[in-house]
Amino acid sequence: MFLRLIYQSLRLQRRRKLMAALAIMLGVAVATATIAIATDIGDKISEELRSYGANISVVPQEDTLDLNVGGVNIKPASEGAFLNEADLPKIKGIFWRNNIRGFAPFLSTQVTLGSGTTARTVELIGTYFDKQLRYGKDEFTAGVIKTSPWWHVQGEWPRDDEHAVLVGAHLANEIDLKRGDGVVINGQQFRVAGILSTGSGEEQAIVAPLFLAQQFAGKPGAVRRILVSAVTKPEDAFARTDPRTLKGPAYDRWYCSPYALSIAHQLEEVIPNAHAEQIRQIAQNEGKVLNKIQGLMLLITIAALCAAALAVSAAMATAIMERRHEVGLMKAMGAGNASVAALFMTEAGVLALIGGAAGFAIGAILATVIGRSIFNSTIAVQPVLFPIVIAVAFLVTYGGSFASIRRAVRLDPSLILRGNA
Repeated sequence: MFLRLIYQSLRLQRRRKLMAALAIMLGVAVATATIAIATDIGDKISEELRSYGANISVVPQEDTLDLNVGGVNIKPASEGAFLNEADLPKIKGIFWRNNIRGFAPFLSTQVTLGSGTTARTVELIGTYFDKQLRYGKDEFTAGVIKTSPWWHVQGEWPRDDEHAVLVGAHLANEIDLKRGDGVVINGQQFRVAGILSTGSGEEQAIVAPLFLAQQFAGKPGAVRRILVSAVTKPEDAFARTDPRTLKGPAYDRWYCSPYALSIAHQLEEVIPNAHAEQIRQIAQNEGKVLNKIQGLMLLITIAALCAAALAVSAAMATAIMERRHEVGLMKAMGAGNASVAALFMTEAGVLALIGGAAGFAIGAILATVIGRSIFNSTIAVQPVLFPIVIAVAFLVTYGGSFASIRRAVRLDPSLILRGNA
């Protein structure tokens, strides 16, 4: 009889129940999409911010040592400390090696451009463009093509083993150089593979394969700086903890978390005499952007669920008002308050289950569409999210139905049957 009453209620009040189920479905769909995005957005934002450049800088340890006498810094102005190029493949040997998306070494020196009366001194920057490296059995590529995706070359990238260079756009405009021209550097002829636009100091310099900069500087195998692009976890209070003060599980947790600081620490372990630190503009912006987007997702979720609860409340209130004579008859025949409440709560539970399941499916599709349109990748909706979404659907439905069910339980059958209520 109990199940029959529920069936008849759903059949005879299809319009009311459909409106309630639709409200639940829409609220749950938005909640599913926002929760899925919020749980998967960290890596997506980290990937997106990699397009703005490297987030870790590695320099010689000596560069971080200050020598003060009487409050005056007397550290030599010359750049005499270098890293060893042979140590670069070790970057792929750290614990978070799979989070290293790219790195590029740099070495700068002054060279003479041109000859005769037109000769001028300019900066030559040596680096990797897209160099093949090996660590153990793993082969990978490194260079500015990965770490500096905003660098634009009009022409072609030089190979890392050829005598060709890129000329900065401002410098090329000043001396009227074009792609394919020849240029004299320190008395040697080189081909201009392309014109480089970066929006920064490189446009006033020549950018060449690293081995050429080492030859001109007389520093074979030397590297002045390494820029590393790594997928990291946004910095929090624990990330800023000095690892020297941590012991046991706390240190393991810090070391095994993909913070920029912990990855920098691991880079110092594998590269001798190196000091690594995060480029704070990138790391801090990542955390701020992530926190703001997650806060926005939370507000949207709360607003959607509150709207669904209000819609369910209105639908249930109208349905119970229409069925007040049925409630009065049930009580007159001996039904207790618990039985009346169980009837309406079961109906609400059925609506929550139907609306929650449909909302989860629609929310998964919505999350995929948002992921492709914003991040150009798929947002993964984990199956473990389904029971959470169903629980949220029940919470919203019962929250919206509570006042109406309470009113139904308190109805006086004698007043109802006499037509006074």
